Formats: sequence, structure tokens, C-alpha cells
Amino acid sequence: MTWMTLADKEKIERDNPWPASQPATTIYELLSQTTKRNPLRKATTFQLLSGPHDPADTLTWTDLLHQVTEAANLFRSLGVGPKDVVAYILPNSTETVVTFLGGMVAGIVNPINPLLEAEQIGSILRETNAKVVVTLKPFPKTDVPQKAHEAVAMAPNVEHVLEVDLLRYLTGLKKLIVPLIRPKLSITHNAKVRDLRTAMAGQQSTKLTFEDVKEDRVAAYFHTGGTTGMPKVAQHKYSGMIYNGWLGDTLLFSEKDNVICPLPLFHVFACHVILMSMVASGGHVVFPTPQGYRGDGVFDNFWKLVERWKITFIITVPTAIAAKMQRPVDADISTVKTAFSGSAPLPVELFKRFEAATGVSLVEGYGLTEATCLVSCNPVDGEKKIGSIGVPFPHTQVRILRPQGDTYVECAVDEVGEICIDNPGVFEGSTYTESDKNTDLFHDDYFLRTGDLGRIDADGYLWITGRAKDLIIRGGHNIDPAEIEEALAGHEAVAFVGAIGQPDQIAGELPCAYVELVEGASVTPEELSAYCEEHVHERAARPKHVEILDELPKTAVGKVFKPDLRKKAITRIYNGALSDANLAAEVFQVLEDKKLGLVAEIKKTGVVPDAEVETLLGNYTRPWRWAD
Repeated sequence: MTWMTLADKEKIERDNPWPASQPATTIYELLSQTTKRNPLRKATTFQLLSGPHDPADTLTWTDLLHQVTEAANLFRSLGVGPKDVVAYILPNSTETVVTFLGGMVAGIVNPINPLLEAEQIGSILRETNAKVVVTLKPFPKTDVPQKAHEAVAMAPNVEHVLEVDLLRYLTGLKKLIVPLIRPKLSITHNAKVRDLRTAMAGQQSTKLTFEDVKEDRVAAYFHTGGTTGMPKVAQHKYSGMIYNGWLGDTLLFSEKDNVICPLPLFHVFACHVILMSMVASGGHVVFPTPQGYRGDGVFDNFWKLVERWKITFIITVPTAIAAKMQRPVDADISTVKTAFSGSAPLPVELFKRFEAATGVSLVEGYGLTEATCLVSCNPVDGEKKIGSIGVPFPHTQVRILRPQGDTYVECAVDEVGEICIDNPGVFEGSTYTESDKNTDLFHDDYFLRTGDLGRIDADGYLWITGRAKDLIIRGGHNIDPAEIEEALAGHEAVAFVGAIGQPDQIAGELPCAYVELVEGASVTPEELSAYCEEHVHERAARPKHVEILDELPKTAVGKVFKPDLRKKAITRIYNGALSDANLAAEVFQVLEDKKLGLVAEIKKTGVVPDAEVETLLGNYTRPWRWAD
């Protein structure tokens, strides 16, 4: 069933008390139960290429259970116990799904973003103490294998590297050519390297060779973002992952659904919200190309893929929606019930354009890695408040808190404070692997402080108005501004740096940096941008705009005051967009609104149709209004 109001949410909670209604204790138990119900139904499909008639690798639930069993038995044979880590540095593939599930059954799985640099990957491998790493065998047009082996050389605890060969997905001439042009690797570590499929083939496929102990435990580590040095690593327990799957099964999906998910399997949205929902419901999930939405031809062929697989649910993010709206809906998509958007705020105009072009209802939701994932969602069958992140899910409590003296008090309706949550996905007290990073992370010991600022309206809908923490969210990817600031501060001409996210129509935010120079120093913005290319190791974090100010705004104690920098960036971006569109309007001022956060006030400088300005600025997530 789906829910429409807070009353529906409360009824679901009464009818399904947690954890009494928890469907299983372990991932393997849940997978086995679903396979027993749906042995021959499709479970997963992976396409190496994006064409609507290209070959596809499809597993039934029986196939998937057998392969997960083989993988888990393999990992256990390599010395992986319940507290040992199987890390994978992989794009999407059938093997990625199998490694994710098999790694959790045998030990603790640690998905790692393959777009990170080798140094960052190595630091995560050291932090999680990974014993086994699964990555790609050298393959044309990818540097993942080289980075993975370089990272393993920095992580002496890794004993085994298992390689996935994408060659098996090719046919015809391509299959003959790839072995001839396969890149050569220089390996400088001592870990034993083997082929994953070959190693799995020698394992028992119908039962585990070890006991699947029926207890709740940490079974996954997810890093929270890519930054120089060590990203924070969140711990996820069986119960949290099963809860996310239970939500999908209870509220949305059935064994008859086909879900297209071009999101990466190192992210909680794809792993916990979608894959775990399929494991719980018995639905079918399609992963097109190793790079998902980044893959060649995925956007051009997207609607044809929807038609091919008779998709009922589309999983997407704002950047992907923007790209889809640049292509015609050139296929029969009548099977689609709903599209879900997450990871970043969705511009109002993009929301309207998508629904008008497709006839498909679009639903926004909210989750975070620290809470395993899901927190809230706009009701599928009820009122959708565009710009809100909906109603908290069953068994999720949300409190909006603000400081008062030495304590915190709960905010009134529509009063802005920090969003704090509690649900079965929150690992109280031990969210991160490093204990010092859990300091001050909880209120009343069990309400997770998200760092997001928000409010709850009179109807119980949750709205994000800003961030207490300074993360830049680029297309759903979290960027720590400290990476940019630390890099630029290393330049001899730089005295102070403030890095923030500037509005962007496609990515939601892009990193930019404001700089104050050392007295008497001389350097150009172009030179500082070039310096960032070399010293900001994460590509996505390299600022798209660097601006030198005579003096950065600062607080009374000398800290860079970022709200003023955000106002400058909003003004610059909105004025630039209005000017490029030849619209006679400009930003009058940017104000802090108690309900909406920073709001740009726009005034007309000539004759201009209101609708054209509304359409243009509606493409941005940061709110605006006409000046009085």
C-alpha cells in the first residue's frame, strides 16, 4: 500500500510494529525467502551497452541466490569473517550486485566510488581494514583497475584482489579485439590476484559452507563523500538495510514491478533503497551500462529502454532529469507508474517540465548515508508539495531542534531548526567507524543530527531550508569545501579562502571559491584555477569559479562568513542567467527568509514577461521572488 497522509503513516506503524514485523534477521535469510516465493521471476538485468536491442545479462531470483551463495562462500574461504571487510571498486555490473550481497553475507561489504583518486581509495581501504578487494580486470577506456591496484599498494592489510572481466558481456568482433588491446598494469603490491568468476566457480552454490548467524550486526561500510584525506565511513547494520527494503516492499513495489536504476552501486540510493527493496519485494531491477546515467547513449536511449523492459518505476536524480528533458520521449512509456528523484533538491520548473513531457508523476524524497538512507518522501498517491521532501516514512521520527542556552528545544510549526531523525536505519552512537567523529552527532543519544536546516509545516511535510554544515552538493555528490580551501590556502599569494556551492541549473550546485590575497601579493583567478587543477585531487571538487575579493566577509572572531559569499554567488549566477536570456530584470537583494533560507529578490529593469523570468529562474533550486 502507499500512504497519503500522516494518518496513513500512523496506521501502517500500528499494523506493522517494528521490529516485530521485520521480515528477516539477515540479508541471506531475506534473499532466500524472496527466492522461495519467486524462483523463476527476473531479479536483476545488466546491459554493458545502452542500445534497446543490445545483449543483456538477466538473473532470476534462483540464479541470484546461487551466485550470492558462491561469492559468500568464496569470501569466507579467503578468511573473511563477520568483522572482516570485502571492498569493491567497481562500476555497475551483475558482479557488482553479487559482490555487494555476498560481501554482506560473509562479512562487511565496503562499496567505494571508482571515480575517486587512488590516494583516496587507499585511505578508505586502510580505514576499513579491507582484507579482500574486488575490482575490474584491465579493460579499454577505464582507469579503474590501475587506480585500484595503486590503492591496494597503499593498504597493506589487503590480501586478495579479485578481478571482474567485462569481456564476458561482449559479442562478435569486439570480443575478439579487446584481448588484443587490453591495457597492461604495473602491480606493486603483494596481494594475490585472481579472476572472480573463476574463483566463484569452485564454490558451493546451493548452501552456505558456514553458519548464517541470525543476529543483527554491521554488514556494510559506506563512505560519505570524496575529499582529500579520509572521508567519513558510516556503519550500516542488517536491520537498517532490511528496514529500507521493507519500506519499498510495503509501500511501493511488488514482484510484478520493473525498476530502472542507472545510479551507481557505491551509493546508498541504488544499494539500499532500490536493490534492497527488490530483495524484499521480489521485483526486477535493470542497471543500464557500467556508468549508469554517465554511460554512452543512456540518455539518448533511455525511453526506449523503459519500453524494452516495461519499466514501472524510474529512479533518477535532478541532473539526469535535466538531461532527459533535452531528448524527446520517443517510446511507449505507458507502463511507468512513478518516477522517484533523490540525492539533491529538484528545481520547480524541472519538476513541471518532466511531468508535462512524460505524463509520469514525479516524487521527491530525502535520505542520507548516516541513516542507512531513507527518511521521508512525498506521498505517491497523496498531495505532493513541490520543493518539500515529503512526509517521514513509517517508524521514522523527525524533530526540528534549535539551540536555547545550553540545551536544544523543539521548534514550532514552520520554525526553522536542525533536522534530527531516528529510525531503524540510525546506528545510535556509532554511526562512523572513527569514534571521535560521532562526538555531538546525536541529540538525546538517539536522534541523529543531520546538519540540514529545515522545518515541518502544519500538514506534517518536511522542508529543507539550508545546511548547518557547509557541504556542497553537486548532482547528489557531497563535496567538503575544506578540500578546496586547504588546497588554495597552500598558494603563497592566498591569505583566506571561502569555498561554497553556487547555483547551477543542471547539478544543483557547483563549487566556487572566493579568495583574499596576502598583502602586496599578485595572482590572477585563472592562475588560482590552474593551481586547483593540480592540488584539488577530486575532479568534482575543482571550483568552476574563482574570484578575488579585497577582503572576505568575516565574523567577529575572524572566521570567513559564508552566508555573504552565498549571497554574492546567487546574485552573480542569477544576474548572468537573466542577462544571457536578454530579460530586463536583475537581483535586487538576497535575503535570509525564516522559512526558505536565502531568497533572491528580483526587480524589473524594463519590460519583461513575468512568465519568462519564472521559467528561467525556476530551473534553479535556490528560491526567488519578485521584490516589492
